[in-house]
Amino acid sequence: MAREFQRGHKAKISDLTPGTDLYVGVQITAPGLTFDISCFGLDAHEQLSDDRYFIFFNQPKSPEESIQLLGAQSGDTESFRVTLDRIPAAIQKLSFTATLDGSGQMSQIGPGYIRIVAGGEEVVRYAFTGSEFTTERAVMLGDFYLKDVWRFAAVGQGFDGGLDALLKNFGGEVAEEEAPPAAAPAAAPGFAPPAQAAAPPAFGAPPAVQAPQPAPSFGAPPAPTPPPAPQQPMHAAPTIAAPLAPQMPQAPQAPSPYGQPHQPHQPQFGQVPGQGAPPAPPFGQQAPAPYGQPAPAPYGQQPPVGMPPGVPQGMPQGVPQGAPATGAGLQAALQPYKEAATGQRWTPQNQQLMRVDLTMGGSGVLARQGSMVMYQGKVDFGYKSAGFVGRAVGNATGQEMQLMRCTGRGQVFLAEEGSHLHPIELQGDAICVSAESVLAFDESLQYEVRRVEGHGIPGGALFTMLFQGTGTVIVKTHGTPVVLPVTPTTFADCNAVVAWSAASQVIVSSQVRLRRNAYPGHSGETVNLQFRGAPGNFIVVQPYEV
Repeated sequence: MAREFQRGHKAKISDLTPGTDLYVGVQITAPGLTFDISCFGLDAHEQLSDDRYFIFFNQPKSPEESIQLLGAQSGDTESFRVTLDRIPAAIQKLSFTATLDGSGQMSQIGPGYIRIVAGGEEVVRYAFTGSEFTTERAVMLGDFYLKDVWRFAAVGQGFDGGLDALLKNFGGEVAEEEAPPAAAPAAAPGFAPPAQAAAPPAFGAPPAVQAPQPAPSFGAPPAPTPPPAPQQPMHAAPTIAAPLAPQMPQAPQAPSPYGQPHQPHQPQFGQVPGQGAPPAPPFGQQAPAPYGQPAPAPYGQQPPVGMPPGVPQGMPQGVPQGAPATGAGLQAALQPYKEAATGQRWTPQNQQLMRVDLTMGGSGVLARQGSMVMYQGKVDFGYKSAGFVGRAVGNATGQEMQLMRCTGRGQVFLAEEGSHLHPIELQGDAICVSAESVLAFDESLQYEVRRVEGHGIPGGALFTMLFQGTGTVIVKTHGTPVVLPVTPTTFADCNAVVAWSAASQVIVSSQVRLRRNAYPGHSGETVNLQFRGAPGNFIVVQPYEV
């Protein structure tokens, strides 16, 4: 039975299969898009030090054929054959990638996967969808890496740029196509004395040897000598000596004052150099104002009271000169903040605002009460009882989680105190989230409250919510969080932990004493949480503590 991997999961190849002759299949498709699927053989520094181990459509196998490109088969878009025991010692990692050939984005792809087949039986599969990416044009799907033994890791990391950018990231060089040299035009002969009968040889320079002519191919007729190209007669094309547009005759310039040199005419602002000055207005009329400047008031009239001199009549006060009277400027100013409608159920509008479309998905949404900032359409809001367990959480921690149920047909915008919001999509997997860090989630998800007991934790215990199934949960953090792998020595403050993988083991550790007055009414001691688990487990920590 094949093991289903999630992004970040790792395992030894020997734990998946005893075989070393493996089949790697990749499926990635999108309407109207073309993909290049490649394998990079990298050294210990994760660099492509040997170009022969860049396996792609133009180089389908490595020198010793330990890595081979097989093409599309068995329902896979592309496939490889990897023989681990034949890979040279200099190659420490095999990175399987997919890049777009042409325009498009990775967010347009449909459901895809990378899988490993041994002996005709699929042993592991990592599935992904386009919702995991945005504007990336390349994705690193999975890695085989040597760490005492060969292992496999599900990566699923997007990468900006195409195949050339990915190749440069691994230290490779992109071959540029050389343009054919253009024939240099024959230079006009300059002044020179007449040529001598025999030029003296250069000092120390060997005589020029004429290159031998290649022998004609057997049975092939000699190529005909192309006739010389006819030379273009001089002055064959008409010479344009004047612009096609008629010019206004220049007005005669006034003579310079006595004793000062003659100065050429300087064009005014907005006037093209070389054109003459505008004609003088008729007698008794004012000359038009230069471009970009207001027209002066008629002779003998003053500007209206409260209007500064030079401001045209009819323009309201407070409007900058030169600004259009229409709303084009306002529309341009508001354009970056327009609603982002991507056609998906959950869409971040920015880092602090989340939009959920209730018309998609067919189920309601449970959100923290008071988190709604705006909604559109016909939306019903109902109180969701926390139940006995939820009341127990509120009584123990003083932070009872009040939920509201959002149903109907419309869009709801959610936020809370400017916290950063992060959608986490679950596809049959599970995750533990601190109850204080949950903003909203799909009603289709199964959830329960877990209790992590420990001396020194505020309220005597830490309550988390376990989500599993298919749906999305919105997690809020103070600032940008960081995702760390779980190791045997992973400790975190209980107030900084946001979420962790459901398979991780949590142990209370009271080795560190922090501020004594952090929690009035308690002993003043706080604790750390130690996380343990197999490779592939993780924790999410925010840059914040009480």
